Order: sequence, then C-alpha cells, then structure tokens
Amino acid sequence: MSDKSIKIPGPDHPITVEHNPCRVVVTLGGRTVADSRDALTLREASYPPVQYIPRKDVDMSLLQRTDHRTHCPYKGDAAYYSIIRGGERGENAVWTYEAPNAAVSNIKGHLAFYPDRVDSIEEMASPEAGTF
Repeated sequence: MSDKSIKIPGPDHPITVEHNPCRVVVTLGGRTVADSRDALTLREASYPPVQYIPRKDVDMSLLQRTDHRTHCPYKGDAAYYSIIRGGERGENAVWTYEAPNAAVSNIKGHLAFYPDRVDSIEEMASPEAGTF
C-alpha cells in the first residue's frame, strides 16, 4: 500500500495554471537551456509562481536524467534532471511531473527550473499585435 496521499487544491491551498503570454527564457553558464512562448505559470498557495515550459522548447541535449524523485500530494511524483556543465549548481535543477494529478494535468510534458540553480528565468513581454 502506498503512503503517498493525493490532495485536491481548494480555498486552503489554491493552485492555478495559466498560459503565460510572455516569452520565457532560461539560461545557465551563458547557454540558453529553454526558450518558449508557450509556458504555463503555476501559482500554488503562497509559493512564488513557477514557469512550466513545454519539453519541445527545452534543449534536452543539455539535460541528464537523475535518480532524484519527490512527491507533492497536490501535483504528484516529480522526476528530476541536472543541467550538463552546470556544475554543482545545475544538479537536479529541473523537474517534471510525467503523470501529474488531475487538478494540474496540463503541466504534463512541461519542465520547471529552480531559479537559484540557473542564471536566469526571464519573462519578456511580447509586443502587442498591431503595434510598431
């Protein structure tokens, strides 16, 4: 029997996932690790917002899967990646929920980065349509 509980977000622990209209770029060591116009912003309770970037917009050749795993009762089981040539700072810097709980199912196929383990996670405003 598993001791991993599943909790449903609610008023005491809200979670929202929304499309981020900005371009999101992640860098480490002068290299662009991710560059997306399709990121999702996950807001959970009082935690800082997290950008979840589609796998197709992440340079997977810079990542190496690790054995590290964590469990969140609201989101599910997370698998981790280290950023190659990221040094100690890049270890387990990236996580993904490959089979997320139903409440956050749209983060499946997306990866997130710890802000303190990369050089930057920049959100760049997209120009408004029709402006010059």
